Amino acid sequence: MVGGALRGERQAQGRTLKEVSEAARISMPYLSEIERGRKEASSEVLAAAAGALGLSLADLLALTQRDLVPADRRGRPEASAAPAAPLRVASVTRLPGRPQAGSGPVRAEVRLAA
Repeated sequence: MVGGALRGERQAQGRTLKEVSEAARISMPYLSEIERGRKEASSEVLAAAAGALGLSLADLLALTQRDLVPADRRGRPEASAAPAAPLRVASVTRLPGRPQAGSGPVRAEVRLAA
């Protein structure tokens, strides 16, 4: 997915794998594997590859999203884009053998969506 977007942008710019790998300071075989989807890359590696192509990491991810979202759904707000209503805990079940809330050094609030 992300690798395909990298490859597509690299080819659109008419650049070779060697040029981009050198500019990004990534080995050519590793970049090739990323482009083919055989290796997963860290955000740092993706940012370096994107930077070598004159893109930000956000630009690269936007290209990836464009490839994933069907053309007829682009620009449409998703249901999850609506503002979330405040959530309240309706009930809590305590697991047997677990310490009571607040008895340890860490206290946390948990919110669950229904």
